[in-house]
Amino acid sequence: MVGSASSLNSHVLVLNKMWMAIRVVDARRAFSFLFRNMAEAIRVDDGSYTGHDFESWADLSVERDRYDALDQEHYDWVSTVRIDIAVPKIIRLLGYDRLPKQDVKLNRRNIYARDANMCQYCGDKFPTSELSLDHVLPRSQGGGSSWTNLVCCCVGCNSRKGGRTPKQAHMKLIRPPVKPARNPVVHLRLGSDKYASWRAFLDNAYWSVELK
Repeated sequence: MVGSASSLNSHVLVLNKMWMAIRVVDARRAFSFLFRNMAEAIRVDDGSYTGHDFESWADLSVERDRYDALDQEHYDWVSTVRIDIAVPKIIRLLGYDRLPKQDVKLNRRNIYARDANMCQYCGDKFPTSELSLDHVLPRSQGGGSSWTNLVCCCVGCNSRKGGRTPKQAHMKLIRPPVKPARNPVVHLRLGSDKYASWRAFLDNAYWSVELK
């Protein structure tokens, strides 16, 4: 299977056998599950959910021009030797009924997502390349790396704050940093119409979804 890097890296929500969300994978891995008959692609149509094996999903992709079986604008597409095939938004594992114990990982990507790329001192939004992480209580004063002590910070505010606390630098946080209840990257994606079909499976707080 070939295709653009962006399409093959598209995000696919994975459900277990009991229709509970367990993780998010890229299109490469999703197609691997489908091709090996370990999962089915889930088609969402006006609130109904239909499962398809790899062959029937490929047939839907082929029929899109004749029957509008799949809305081309709402899917990413990859090319095989024979056909163009839609990347499913959701797949369901056929032989896995457990919910793995997962925790939201403390990493740069998740902190940027939690803070929505907004400097927590000046309130402006920046590209990731123009942001850094700031220790609210500086490491030089005993502050560690934790959800409640790390925030997004722009270069200007980082330079102004230096090795001081916000109070010492006469700066104020936009909001106190907290640990998110679930993966903040997934939470951000739910705001996009592209991932609207995920919402029904992610609106319960106890479902913890980790990007892998």
